[in-house]
Amino acid sequence: MTGYAAATRDLPIASLAAELKGVNGRFLDVQFRLPDELRAAEPMLRELIQARVGRGKIECRVSVTPPAGAVPQISVNEGLLAALAEASRKVRTAIPEAQPLRVGEALHWPGVLGDDRSALLREACVALVRELLEEFAATRAREGEKLGKMLLERAERLKSLLVSIQPRLPEAIAAYEEKLAARLREVLGGADEERIRQEIALFGVKADVAEEMNRLGAHLEEVYRVVRAGGTVGKRLDFLMQELNREANTLGSKSVSKDLSDASLEFKLLIEQMRA
Repeated sequence: MTGYAAATRDLPIASLAAELKGVNGRFLDVQFRLPDELRAAEPMLRELIQARVGRGKIECRVSVTPPAGAVPQISVNEGLLAALAEASRKVRTAIPEAQPLRVGEALHWPGVLGDDRSALLREACVALVRELLEEFAATRAREGEKLGKMLLERAERLKSLLVSIQPRLPEAIAAYEEKLAARLREVLGGADEERIRQEIALFGVKADVAEEMNRLGAHLEEVYRVVRAGGTVGKRLDFLMQELNREANTLGSKSVSKDLSDASLEFKLLIEQMRA
């Protein structure tokens, strides 16, 4: 199912804009589009999304817009810097020919430099995405309800079609058997009635669609049950659509009348609409 949610939040230090988009997928695939100052928040954001979303391709996009004329405030982790200096001194004592730690190397050491905004932005970003997930889940739930109604409506049409053709099957098979017997008598000259009866009996076995009709009915009942139960049902429904389509194809291949052929085509059309 698809889903969408977007929101903005104005902070004294910046403006945050977040967006969640989701499309259908067999597995959960979460992708992020985050600015550098929010990269550290990605693991927590991923955990939040995985806790609320079971499947689908999800894109989480967050942007940061600083206030006009704002000057970034850079802080130095003095404790870490002192530890680096002490480590550099010990290395040079043990290895006199070692080069001293350069300023650029120290500044690029992870954690030495920090933007004063980063912690506040990460906290605000996580809170904003947590709120977005509520709206995102609500949009998916609404779409799921609409899809469920559509599936039940198609299933009802399939069930009605199944009920309508069932009483006509014996008559159609009997009419076809009469035509087959007439053709066989014409070919065999009417001299071998036992052979004709055998061929008709064999045809009756091959043309019997009672098993297919029963399986179609059983699969439709399972569709009703799965849709009404709710929850994560995509894989189960996909399997049921495959089985319904299989039985509809078999029904068409055993067709002995135009009514049955037309019913098989309508079955497949409705099933394809449910799978789309």
